[in-house]
Parts: sequence; structure tokens; C-alpha cells
Amino acid sequence: MTILVTGGAGFIGSNFIIEWFKLNDEPVINLDSLTYAAGGENLSGLGIDKYPYTFVKGTIADSNLVLKLLKHHKVRAVINFAAESHVDRSINDPEIFLQTNVLGTYRLLSAALDYWKEGASKDFVFLHISTDEVYGDLDAVSDPFTESNAFRPNSPYAASKASSDHIARAFYQTYGLPVITSNCSNNYGPYQFPEKLIPLIINNALEDKQITVYGDGNQIRDWLYVTDHCSALMNILEAGTAGQTYNVGGNNEVKNIDVVRAICSELDNIIGRPDKKSYFELVCHIKDRPGHDRRYAVDSSKLQQELGWLPVETFSTGLSKTIKWYLDNADWLKESKKGNYDQWIEKQYGNSNLK
Repeated sequence: MTILVTGGAGFIGSNFIIEWFKLNDEPVINLDSLTYAAGGENLSGLGIDKYPYTFVKGTIADSNLVLKLLKHHKVRAVINFAAESHVDRSINDPEIFLQTNVLGTYRLLSAALDYWKEGASKDFVFLHISTDEVYGDLDAVSDPFTESNAFRPNSPYAASKASSDHIARAFYQTYGLPVITSNCSNNYGPYQFPEKLIPLIINNALEDKQITVYGDGNQIRDWLYVTDHCSALMNILEAGTAGQTYNVGGNNEVKNIDVVRAICSELDNIIGRPDKKSYFELVCHIKDRPGHDRRYAVDSSKLQQELGWLPVETFSTGLSKTIKWYLDNADWLKESKKGNYDQWIEKQYGNSNLK
């Protein structure tokens, strides 16, 4: 038997495959279209000579290709990471998010349903990976979101993921396809494309560039180290209940400005700037983005109680590992920024956006 991972060349997907082969020898098929935020170099150490791993370039919207892969490899599980995921980009160009996250997920589910109807393994499962952003915004004193909270997405990205979650649920309720959905909090760790907050801060600090912060920087996020997320997904894949949703959080609520401060402080201690000033002096505040949610936090007690999962990393330990990884992998960081990365960063965070 085999698992099919979609979007496995991206940040979370590539970490999942790496963690998978630490614990399993079951073959993995990785279907990825290799967008700007994904690269084969994330998994360059994998190959059929060392692991039962196959890469296929393609999109989840290609139902014929997906069905062919499912049948040929006798796939017993689909783990769907494939998504456009950057809120800022969704504000500038929502359509690609609808194409990939909504239509793409629908076509992937349709292919899985056809395969399942034709006699897939009785243990077949479709694990759909989603986000806490589908729940919308939390005020400072409200309890974290549970799986029973209504969806109230506030960005085109969040709306597209909420739509995909509804479609996944409908395929279970209507057709009986064994779908499980997980909604995770903010991930961080190795291989994250440097447009997201933590690697962006690290990159700009290392290049002695402005470290831009939206608004007042007091937005709160629950930070989940990526390998903790991967372990949660393996638990869900192994023992989760079809038709259910599981929240996955890191129990680490931190303000964005404090994330910036922690990274700068650690870099001050590790390498320091030539002028002996703190990296935090590079911080500048820019105009807040439209519809910027103030707080996200999820309650993972269902996952903890039913499947016995707990995160291993604190924010401090996870952040130290993350910073060390980027310092040790300067070539990866440089390679990831090819193309129009610099133009995008200047447009989004440049001086024209200063408060």
C-alpha cells in the first residue's frame, strides 16, 4: 500500500514526508505543481535508491492524473496539503486561491471518490489539511476556537479554505467518502518560504534590511512547530474518525511584535551586527493589511483526549531550532528567493507602505 501526499514539495508537506520516512517504510507518492513557494530541493535527499519515494509534477485539479495515480499505486490514504496559503497574496489576487483551494480540492475529492467506489482499501482515508483562519477573528478574552465554532473567514485565503472544508465535509455526508479534516494554527520551522513572518524576519535581519511589522504588531497567533503538526497528522491518519474535524494548535499564543523581538534577540546573541546594535533597531511599522485578524487560537483538547497527541516544542525551543536551521541552510534560503521574490517584497512591504 501507498500514501499520496499532495503539495508535498511545500513547507508543511515536505516536512511531513521527511518525518514519515523516519517512522515508516510505506511508499509515498508526492504530487506537486511546484509553484513559487515549493521546490524539489526541499526533498533533495530523498530518492528511490534510499526511500520508496516518487515525485510526480502535476496539479490536484487534474482529476484524470490523480485517479491514475490512485489506481496504479493502490493508494490507501490521500493527505492533501496542496493549497495557496499566503494571505497577502490572496488580497492582491484572490482568483488563484479559488482555483486551487476550492476547485482543485473539489476535483481531488472527486477523483478520490471514484477510486473509493471502485473498491479502494476498506481503510482508505482522505485527510484534508486546513487552517484555523476559517474560524475568523478572536478578541483578547475569548476562549480558543473549538471544532464546533462557526466559520467566519475574513480574507480571500481563509474563505477559500473554509469553502474547501465545506466541500470535504459534504463528500463525507453525501457520498460516505471517509474524509477527515484538520485545522492547524500558524506553523513555523525548516523549509518555510521567506514571505511568511518568521523566515521573513530572519532573512531581513541577516541581510540588514528593514524588518517590517503590520500595524501595531499586537496581533496574536498560536505558533505550532511544524514537526509537532506532522506528528498530529500521523496520529489522525492512524486513528482519526472519518467525518470528524480535529484542531491542531501549539499552545503558544504570542504577539507578532514579540515574535520579532525574540528572533532579533537570539540573532543578537548568536551572530550580532557589525555595529553592535540590536537587530530590533531594523524594525519599522507599515500600514496594516486590510481585514487583518487580531487573534487566532485553537483548542486542541479533542485531538489530545481522543488520540493522545501533545506538542513537544515550546515556542522558545521551536524558534531556536528554526533560527539555527536557516543559519545552517543559507544556500536553501538564497535559492528559494529566485524569481520575483525581491519585487514582491518591495511592493508589499516597501517604503511606500510606511505608516
